[in-house]
Amino acid sequence: MINLKNFRENPSFYKKKYKERFIKNSDQLVDEIISLDSSIRQILEKQQKLQEERNKISKELSISKDKKSEQFISLSKKVLNIKNDIEGYEKNLSEQKHKINNILHNLPNIHLDDVPVGEDSKSNKEIKKFGNIKNFNFKIKSHDEIGLERDLIDFDTATKISGARYVITKGNIAKLERALINFMIDTHVKEFEYLEMNVPIIVNEESMFGTGQLPKFSKEQFSLNTGSWLIPTAEVSLTNIVRDKILNYEDLPLRYVAATPCFRAEAGAAGKDTKGMMRQHQFYKVELVSIVKPEDKNNELERLTNCAETILKKLEIPYRVILLSSGDMGFSAEKTYDLEAWIPSQNNYREISSCSSCGQFQANRMMARFKDLEKKIDYVATLNGSGLAIGRTLIAIIENNQNEDGSINIPPVLHNYMGGIKKI
Repeated sequence: MINLKNFRENPSFYKKKYKERFIKNSDQLVDEIISLDSSIRQILEKQQKLQEERNKISKELSISKDKKSEQFISLSKKVLNIKNDIEGYEKNLSEQKHKINNILHNLPNIHLDDVPVGEDSKSNKEIKKFGNIKNFNFKIKSHDEIGLERDLIDFDTATKISGARYVITKGNIAKLERALINFMIDTHVKEFEYLEMNVPIIVNEESMFGTGQLPKFSKEQFSLNTGSWLIPTAEVSLTNIVRDKILNYEDLPLRYVAATPCFRAEAGAAGKDTKGMMRQHQFYKVELVSIVKPEDKNNELERLTNCAETILKKLEIPYRVILLSSGDMGFSAEKTYDLEAWIPSQNNYREISSCSSCGQFQANRMMARFKDLEKKIDYVATLNGSGLAIGRTLIAIIENNQNEDGSINIPPVLHNYMGGIKKI
């Protein structure tokens, strides 16, 4: 969420930026924010003056010796009228705040200047590629074909149990999933000094609001009848660790990693990746979150992205890095790199990680702050990235390492995690 002071100081900047994020009626929305903000401040000023007058009269009444005098009665009535006026202003203030919050809570973050401006993925910019795409001398199969043929992946039973877009993995494929989680966590902890966390996967509304899933994207989430929510990513739990806190300068940076199941309703995704494991309602993901000083956010984004890239390099999976355009970024992001792994059966790169800087946007929603060297209070900057999505990494390994007989070569870095198994 953008600080109201920033809108007040430079409304033309936000009009320009929201146009570049393709927000409808952006000029009118910014003008309405400025107008409501002015109205709220005027109401508060009137309230304060009335309260000062009320306090002054109340003091006179308290020291009055004649409680039945005309002056006492007149002043008592005046205090009552002032009280009613204050309550009227309070109701108006509540209405104005509701209106302005309804706009602010649904406006996305502002993109940084080096983000390409464009409405969708067509304007994304390829930064680099890594790895050699393998030439197969036989007809390749998709991950689901291989899994079904070897009875290691079961969609039908999962559908019977839960519905569409769920899967059961078995035997050594299930073991490979577990090996990937352990390998990724170990790498991020030992090589990059992230603190491993085991966090709740059920969170409250305040947590979902803090990271930007609510209120705008409620239909894309799984809600419980208790009023709680299933996390779409461990970013929610990890980032909210610092909600409502004031950290010390020397506390930063904080770097967390967690492996959790994630849940997404995938509303509006009908017809997309319905075959196979590419787009599931439930999946595992290893998530990286950084809490840093605002001036360190750009370097931290490069660092975090490198951490995710390292996993792909160690697994020897070909990939590319994409800088997302202003219209293709997530709601809370100010800059995002997508890592896309090569998927042979689709003859294409597919997203396996998104690494984003959110600047102070989430921190403003969460009231996550720190004391700088001068002991002034400021909002922290937050970043997050997949390190990596387990299901899509599994797909990439199966398809890039398949053999003509349907067997799958295990990347050498995972041999120990697989108990010495080198081939499935």
